[in-house]
Amino acid sequence: MPRSVSDAREWMRHGTALFTSRTDLGESALAEPSALPGWTRKHVLAHVAANADALGSLVRWAATGEPTPMYASPADRAAGIERGRQLPARDLKAWLRRSADALADAMARLSGQQWQACVQTAQGRTVPATEVPWMRAREVYLHAVDLATSLSFAGLPADFLTALCDDVTDKRSRGPGPALVLAATDTGGQWKLPGTGEAVTLAGPLAEITAYLTGRANRLSVAGGEPAPVLAPWL
Repeated sequence: MPRSVSDAREWMRHGTALFTSRTDLGESALAEPSALPGWTRKHVLAHVAANADALGSLVRWAATGEPTPMYASPADRAAGIERGRQLPARDLKAWLRRSADALADAMARLSGQQWQACVQTAQGRTVPATEVPWMRAREVYLHAVDLATSLSFAGLPADFLTALCDDVTDKRSRGPGPALVLAATDTGGQWKLPGTGEAVTLAGPLAEITAYLTGRANRLSVAGGEPAPVLAPWL
């Protein structure tokens, strides 16, 4: 589905509030494993806080015209997450709120022309600044589920899930992988992935299809009960 900057900013606002509401946990609970292999909930919080700072660099790039990359290097990005996850819970949550507020405030100051300025993502893609709210919305919504509380993909807005499936299938269509047809039985949405071999059809609720496409745990299976084909990492 098409997504506008206003849609993405609203998803970003709602997703940020949702993520923050899921971090009302004590020190021991935050030290427990998340749904991401090898990461605790503190790792996830640190990543989301650092992501807001990094996207803030792209907003600054758009505002000033001076190139300011998201991260100095992949090693610098990883080191920042590691430092963050060692913070006391109170300090880590304060960083999370502070960085999210700063990003929203910086976006609010962009002019129409500045929103059209080109910036570069951490993956090296050149995109207009209008992509930044969408990039942030993906982070906060997906990682709210990754915190492994009681939230699942079924608790996220259906219009966001549809836009995310569009985005992920577009990216996956440019790389190797199995040929797939994915059908959302509750919304009627359908996505196709060109790939190798005869196309496999996977049908299920939109939430399960989104989980599968983004590499999260899901209950999809091929007709007959065989496991769904394994996909390569998405990002």
